[in-house]
Amino acid sequence: MTIAHLPSPVGDLELEERDGALVRLSWASGEAAPSTPLLKEAARQIAAYFAGELTAFDLPLAPAGNAFRQDVYRAMLAIPRGETATYGEIAKALGTSAQPVGQACGGNPIPIVIPCHRVVSATGLGGFSGAGGVETKIALLRLEGGFRFLL
Repeated sequence: MTIAHLPSPVGDLELEERDGALVRLSWASGEAAPSTPLLKEAARQIAAYFAGELTAFDLPLAPAGNAFRQDVYRAMLAIPRGETATYGEIAKALGTSAQPVGQACGGNPIPIVIPCHRVVSATGLGGFSGAGGVETKIALLRLEGGFRFLL
């Protein structure tokens, strides 16, 4: 396991690499600079994302979770920058209800990269489990121009 810290417009981020894949992104401050090729590339891509120069991340990911959660993560990864999907739309595609999709979004171990912020409720924003809660979700959606009510 290797950890790196980097600043971002939505707070200090901590990245964790394990066995050559990104396994976690969380909000935490610290002093560990990206030291592996993967963490350096992840830091570069995250900076490009916040600069508006990256539309999709291209990193090896290994998020923890059962088969259902992996399906939800894949569904989130399929939502393009600047667009959103509802919990219900993802649930319908997976043959389930919106609540377990929301729980999987809330348990997403690699937010921003796996864009759980692009999943909204049918009547509004829904929640966000990252630091800053829904305010961070709003900031990410504004950055992407992805939620018509925020523009």
